[in-house]
Amino acid sequence: MLDLLGNLKRTHYAGALRAAHEGQSVVLMGWVARRRDLGQLIFIDLRDREGIAQIVFNKETNAAAHDKAETLRSEFVVAVEGRVVRRGKPNPEIATGEVEVVAGALHILNTSATPPFVIEDEPTATEETRLRYRYLDLRRAKPQANLALRHKVILEIRKAMDELGFYEVETPMLTRATPEGARDYLVPSRVHPGQFYALPQSPQIFKQILMISGLDRYFQIARCFRDEDLRADRQPDFTQLDVEMSFPTQDDVFGVIEQVMQRTMRVIGAEVAAPFRRMLHKDAIHRYGSDKPDLRFGMELADVTPLFEPARETLKFEGSVFALAAPGGAALSRKQLDELAGKAKAFGARAMYTIKVAPEGITSALAKNLGDDAVKKIAEAAGAKAGDLVVAVAAQKQIKGTDAAALVAGQMRLHLAEKLGILRSPEVSNRWEFVWLTGFPLFEWSETEDRWVPAQHPFTGIFEEDLEKLETAPWEVRSKGYDLVLNGVELGSGSVRIHRADVQARLFRAIGLSDEQAKQRFGFFLDALSFGTPPHGGIALGLDRTVMLMAGEKSLREVIAFPKTTTAQDLMADAPNRVPDDQLEELRIDISQSQLKFKCHCGGLWRVRFDAYPDGPSIPQEVACPLTRKTYPVYAVGKWRAEHYDAKTGRWDLIREH
Repeated sequence: MLDLLGNLKRTHYAGALRAAHEGQSVVLMGWVARRRDLGQLIFIDLRDREGIAQIVFNKETNAAAHDKAETLRSEFVVAVEGRVVRRGKPNPEIATGEVEVVAGALHILNTSATPPFVIEDEPTATEETRLRYRYLDLRRAKPQANLALRHKVILEIRKAMDELGFYEVETPMLTRATPEGARDYLVPSRVHPGQFYALPQSPQIFKQILMISGLDRYFQIARCFRDEDLRADRQPDFTQLDVEMSFPTQDDVFGVIEQVMQRTMRVIGAEVAAPFRRMLHKDAIHRYGSDKPDLRFGMELADVTPLFEPARETLKFEGSVFALAAPGGAALSRKQLDELAGKAKAFGARAMYTIKVAPEGITSALAKNLGDDAVKKIAEAAGAKAGDLVVAVAAQKQIKGTDAAALVAGQMRLHLAEKLGILRSPEVSNRWEFVWLTGFPLFEWSETEDRWVPAQHPFTGIFEEDLEKLETAPWEVRSKGYDLVLNGVELGSGSVRIHRADVQARLFRAIGLSDEQAKQRFGFFLDALSFGTPPHGGIALGLDRTVMLMAGEKSLREVIAFPKTTTAQDLMADAPNRVPDDQLEELRIDISQSQLKFKCHCGGLWRVRFDAYPDGPSIPQEVACPLTRKTYPVYAVGKWRAEHYDAKTGRWDLIREH
């Protein structure tokens, strides 16, 4: 027979007990994390949100409570009345280790089925199992701490934004589809058959309209939705700090965010100096090979193309050559160097060249083609010291508008920093390095579309002196965009916006939207622009990513209460899933034809015909674009066939059938 809670009230959290509570009578409530039966004495670890406390049941002093404790099992829900005493032998491994509670009464409030895995700090269960039983996984100390940290971060952000004069305003969750770089999640309307809402990829247009409305300073802890390929630092539904200001300079936006991030970092006891470092996008590429540089360690890149120039034909490379020095890398074995060369090719290198710098001298196979003097100058350019390994790379394929060799070298820089233990060293892992990136190009080259395409959303401001190049030389147009990067992770992006209707119309035409198309997609916003729009700008910072870094986690899933898998599935709730036919009929949606069409990155289309959708979670088949080799998942039951449409030839080709 289970006990009733009745009027019993908890006096303390189990994990909050300390030596100062000695002698106090307490009532604790929580779960049985562990039970140890020593005959006369039974010990249980009682777990709640704040931690664990040891409870002692003594048969000699309280036989009734001891007998009842014999029935306890893992994850039973209990309430314990008792007295706090000092432990004879303290346990320094837990915060409550100086004390324990001698039980006077035990109330068993609920039993538990045997958990599918042991709920402990370092789980042995697979991530899939943990996500399927997320309510059990969340009982562990680490997820509890991560969610507590997330709460404190959001609370501090709200306090800071309020003190800086910002209003928190909620924007619509059901809105219209607008092109913002990813696929929309669509919601069918029952009231308006055949029409759809879209879940917001961001509150971008609405926050700009709030500036047109005269609100001056807006922020929101915003929920956003993007239907795109997932990875460890991406979820289909995510949270961001969304900010917009009227009449700002770039420095005004930076100043606000720096104050907010300083206060946020103090939640974990970290002090960061402001103003944050600033770097031009082109400098970040040439010095670190990345548009989100990790500045916690050196290993800067060096452009050594002139030193390789005499051997260009012999070595058969195109474009530039970039080099870097890996501290202590000269000790790598031949096998390790071969593995490193394989990794370089996987990153897109045409070839990898190495130079070993030893106390007794410099050695490299490059000396045969470049000469000893050039090899020595390459090592000097990379800043190599005795014991270092110089790695130089040229890219297999050149990319318009950027330096492909620098991007390959940047990936090698991060790989070597991880492989050599540099990222794990205390002097690096305990540092917090913010940097603002500015000077982004407004357009970037698309290999799949074979043209210049917008690098940011179409409301990003343009340097006034570059406006005349918009139609004639788009690759030279600079945007007023900026990114905030922390420890090599992009926290978010923002910009000073376009506030003039004529400039916005020119940009739409430059990206291939006719006036009619622009009106169709952004009509209400373009109308608003014509009614006295103030200069304005803002930023959106990924809250999930920020908390992930602060918590020392590698995946966003560890700081989100109910995350999706990398295939966008909620294993616990079994979503997405089929819905009853009557619901589909009510929405006037017919999926009986079992045909799916979607866009391909090459600019073409995919058409998949199949018997039925799977009823629950399933392992997808894959199809690959014949032009780009990019793969796409296919979820289907029974027979299916996938056809690809080539936009240039206008032809459908069968790619795969099952």
